[in-house]
Amino acid sequence: MLKLQDFDFNLPQNLIAQEQASPRDACRLMVVDRNKKVIKHDKFYNIYKYLEPGDVLVLNNSKVIPARLWGKKISGGKVEILLLRQVGKDCWECLVGSVPLTKQTDLEIFFSKKLRGTIIERKTDTAVIKFNLLGEKLTKEIFRIGEAPTPPYIKSKSEKLKVKSWYQTVYAKYFGSVAAPTAGMHFTKRLLQKIEKRGVKIEYITLHVGLGTFQPVKEEDIAKHKMHSEFFELNEKTADALNKAKKSGKKIVACGTTSTRVLECLTDKNGVIKPKNGSTDIFIYPGYKFKFVDHLITNFHTPKSTLLMLVSAFADKKTIDNTYKLAIKKKYHFYSFGDAMLIL
Repeated sequence: MLKLQDFDFNLPQNLIAQEQASPRDACRLMVVDRNKKVIKHDKFYNIYKYLEPGDVLVLNNSKVIPARLWGKKISGGKVEILLLRQVGKDCWECLVGSVPLTKQTDLEIFFSKKLRGTIIERKTDTAVIKFNLLGEKLTKEIFRIGEAPTPPYIKSKSEKLKVKSWYQTVYAKYFGSVAAPTAGMHFTKRLLQKIEKRGVKIEYITLHVGLGTFQPVKEEDIAKHKMHSEFFELNEKTADALNKAKKSGKKIVACGTTSTRVLECLTDKNGVIKPKNGSTDIFIYPGYKFKFVDHLITNFHTPKSTLLMLVSAFADKKTIDNTYKLAIKKKYHFYSFGDAMLIL
């Protein structure tokens, strides 16, 4: 039985990246070859050199919404909420800070002169808030007053607008994520052009990152952890291109744990991807047998996270334990704005 403590490690605070590399693709890249048991140190802008013509790079084109809102209770007390997913034209499921998670409802929160909301339902970890605006008017006001939902370990004093632009991939297209698919934030448009020029095909899927991706694991026996579901979309054209490449022996390179989870949850027992729109709560941890993904681009993740568990399943736990020790020794930067790893 794998325990939660098996995925814990000590990380020096100075290795938690506070700002994005400039340019984005100038961050460091650790290349881990699982078969040859070889590790190389490079720069991310050279990642195309490790991919072969005909390979397929799969990117998550979900776009981050300014999901962090600040409001006040009638008493004047401040309340922070994080929008997770829209459950109606005027309702969102949210994380609510500074308010005890009790069965209390009808709590009114004032966000701006135009926007207020009422907690109408309590769940185990979240609450449903009904707003006084709906549809496009609600979206417009959220985008006007909302902040980039950067993780709490980002203490950057840079302007909020700059951080908001950092916390987005250059190919982001469809709004819906409350946390960035951070492995993709290293790509620049120029680098994507180099990758295509090498003959690598680029395909896009969508998974709107929600509570499932960043919710902490609390179960000591990690197999008991339940992921929250997250919406995804993979169309027929993309599925056909992926299946064709896979059948011809080309490698599928998943960028990030989000792309990986979509591809794996849609692969049948014959190793064929099925197009679908829906939700997934797939939880991948050591012992899982990968059905479709051949290579993985990922960041260096937080201790005890589902992200670290997925990567440990892909490369095997011993390999990831060793690479993380090496990354700390070599002073790689960790987390959202940190450096990257390519697992071959």
